[in-house]
Amino acid sequence: MEKSFDIPFAGLKQGTHSFRFIVGDSFFDSFPFSLIEKGEIHVELMLEKKETILIGNFFIQGVVELSCCRCNEIVKAPIEDKMINYYKFGTENEEDENLIVLSPDEYKINIAQQVYELITVALPVNPKHNKEECNEEMVTLINKYQNRSTKKNNIDPRWEKLNKLN
Repeated sequence: MEKSFDIPFAGLKQGTHSFRFIVGDSFFDSFPFSLIEKGEIHVELMLEKKETILIGNFFIQGVVELSCCRCNEIVKAPIEDKMINYYKFGTENEEDENLIVLSPDEYKINIAQQVYELITVALPVNPKHNKEECNEEMVTLINKYQNRSTKKNNIDPRWEKLNKLN
């Protein structure tokens, strides 16, 4: 995990502390099989330190490059999202994905994984250009080779019998 996302909380006084990060291409390179290769995202973390718990309010905003679901060319997709994570001290495992248990001897948290997950969850489901910005040649090819025929006479008779099972 990237050390630039380490937050040493041991020296922080109780109260709210603000941290800001800029996530770029090298951040996504550090996660194998990342859905994102390029982007620039601003991350703001408001970390509230209490006696037995840390409360992290994350907010992200920026742009990532994804493949257009219509023409498969690169599209710049804006993203924005927020989440809250709780960090408590202890040794037991928790099932809540927003509750992270820190061992009593830890003095810092690394938020890179939480930031990556928040960015991934914020990705648009079907990123696409405006229709006039798509690569028309690619759209034509995709439509040409996509099988959209649902006529009865084009269905293999072996599959037709399987359809009757429902």
